[in-house]
Amino acid sequence: MKGYTDLNMDLTREQTAIREETRHFAKEVLRPASLELDKMRDPRDVIDSPVFKDTFKKAYELGYHTAMLPDTWGGLGTDPLETHIIFEELAWGSMDFAVGIAVSCFPAFFAAMVPTDRLTEEIIVPFCENKDASMIGCWGITEPEHGTDTLCPFTPEFSDPGISGQVKAAKQGDEYIISGQKAAWVSNGTIATHCLLYPTIDPSMGMSGGGICIVPLDLPGVKKGSPLNKLGQRALNQGEVFFDDVRIPAEFMLVEEDSYETMLDITLSTANAGIGAMSVGLARAAWEEALSYSKQRIQGGKPLFEHQMIKHRLFDMFTKIEAARSFSRAAMIYNYNNTPPMIQYSIASKVFCTNVAFEVTNAAVQIFGGNGLSREYPVEKFFRDARAGLIEDGANDSLMITAAHHL
Repeated sequence: MKGYTDLNMDLTREQTAIREETRHFAKEVLRPASLELDKMRDPRDVIDSPVFKDTFKKAYELGYHTAMLPDTWGGLGTDPLETHIIFEELAWGSMDFAVGIAVSCFPAFFAAMVPTDRLTEEIIVPFCENKDASMIGCWGITEPEHGTDTLCPFTPEFSDPGISGQVKAAKQGDEYIISGQKAAWVSNGTIATHCLLYPTIDPSMGMSGGGICIVPLDLPGVKKGSPLNKLGQRALNQGEVFFDDVRIPAEFMLVEEDSYETMLDITLSTANAGIGAMSVGLARAAWEEALSYSKQRIQGGKPLFEHQMIKHRLFDMFTKIEAARSFSRAAMIYNYNNTPPMIQYSIASKVFCTNVAFEVTNAAVQIFGGNGLSREYPVEKFFRDARAGLIEDGANDSLMITAAHHL
């Protein structure tokens, strides 16, 4: 497969090159690595595997971990369209690695929004210069008793004083003391060196009384749980993180409770737009496998593709993917260029594109028939990966309620 026809006729040569180079990396490195790691039963074996470590290192060598960071500090400095192209192609190769690589930048990405000399010297520049994946970020927001309800800024429920987060941060002099647990769904949780943590500072404000801080995970009082054993996206490391009176400098608290909802709005808009773009790549991967298989598999004396029902199904899949790309690009370009973002568009992109990925991967399995259930073919993995997308970065049905509030 040569990829898709880009309907944007204004792509520059550089943008076309970014697409081709990222697709090549996704095909030669990400796809085979994710398929191999998916077969491992124990998630601890996944993160201990030389394949896992080497794949992350190769992504870092090419700078994909800095796609969200400006070239001021050594990041790729891609514009929103280029970022979408990169995310789609990475996820075409591996949805699980695409999410892990993207999340790795979270501490540095948010530090770059409020840079100080210390943050620049200790977080931003070292991350951009890192080429061996020895500096990895994670996103610590989900908790044992709080999931998508942590992602509802500016809704009435978000300020209910009867509902507040479990991880608490209390200021003491020029430090914050952090205690509590983040749940097993922290992306990159057990391999990360730094956490972009979302603790509660003022419980009387409900979930809106939070903050955003960077926590180096080698500090005293930090403990990591076991990597989570999951249905899909098995090469995406996830696991719980515990904080027992962990002390961080006050300067590492990037956002306090007075501006928390505004920054959470940006967080969710950024993350959901990214998942939308990645889901397009995942759906495309399944569609391409199904199209290729339909031209080789003989049923009823002729290739599957010669049957009208199969043609109809493949065209329906194609249409959904093209619609998803157009919508997710528009949402990402708008919200990555505007502050405050219009969160309903990022959520709509995430919901629509993850649903498309699930529908397309499901249709791909159906086209493969019994072979679609076999681990010999990648479509069953794509299906499991797509199922995870309906929940990660917020469960779709709950996110829709938050987005509807903004309508």
